[in-house]
Amino acid sequence: MDGDPTPPSHSQLLGDKFTESKRQYFTPTASDSDAQPTERPTTDGNSQSPQVSISVMTPPPPVTLSSKPYDSSEFPEDMYPPENFALVSPLIYRSGMPKKRNFPFLKRLGLKSIVTLVLEEYPEQSRRFLEQNHITLYQFGVAGNKEPFADIPEPVICQALLVLMDKRCLPALIHCNRGRHRTGCLVGCLRKLQEWTNTSIFDEYRRFSAPKSRSMDQQFIELFDVRPVLEQIDPENVPDWPTISYSLQGQHH
Repeated sequence: MDGDPTPPSHSQLLGDKFTESKRQYFTPTASDSDAQPTERPTTDGNSQSPQVSISVMTPPPPVTLSSKPYDSSEFPEDMYPPENFALVSPLIYRSGMPKKRNFPFLKRLGLKSIVTLVLEEYPEQSRRFLEQNHITLYQFGVAGNKEPFADIPEPVICQALLVLMDKRCLPALIHCNRGRHRTGCLVGCLRKLQEWTNTSIFDEYRRFSAPKSRSMDQQFIELFDVRPVLEQIDPENVPDWPTISYSLQGQHH
């Protein structure tokens, strides 16, 4: 065995269609091996705060990492999971923003990727932890669904889903600040790809977002169109989820 497959570069994963049509969000570097974090926030015309920011931080060359789902019985009592931590699907987890005390726990998961939805600059101590453990950071910073103006752009969620739908990027952790609303929207859209019913999706969303569930989040999930994601998924590297296979078969026939 040659070990785990090499994670795709950000330009390979996000694709030419994304880098050309969404250049206001993300500009790839000339060389994937020398990639540095880039950030291209856009602003609402009536506001000085950025609404969207996407960046990718590629770590040094990875060592062989575990690809097993975690077993909670393996962790000593002094290991603390992040706030709102939970298993989403095999090799995909969700939580709030990890803190320093959570690093030993995360290290045991053998993560290859972190998909964060926070707009703010990623904490320096967290960046060092990712670099030391060969974890790629995908930062799809969005402002969240808050009335009356801010909402989550669908193209950004599409690109985040493409990371999660590539097994070379797994295991992966999804998080925002509290692991509730923005994370709930991304997980809800992933559930649509997995062909969950809206009732089940909203039950899961409310379980994590309570007591402050947002109707706009649930509307976003309900109206989200999965077809652009299915059109860009690499069938050779899709996770081994039966419902995804059925969706892809329907898309390509």
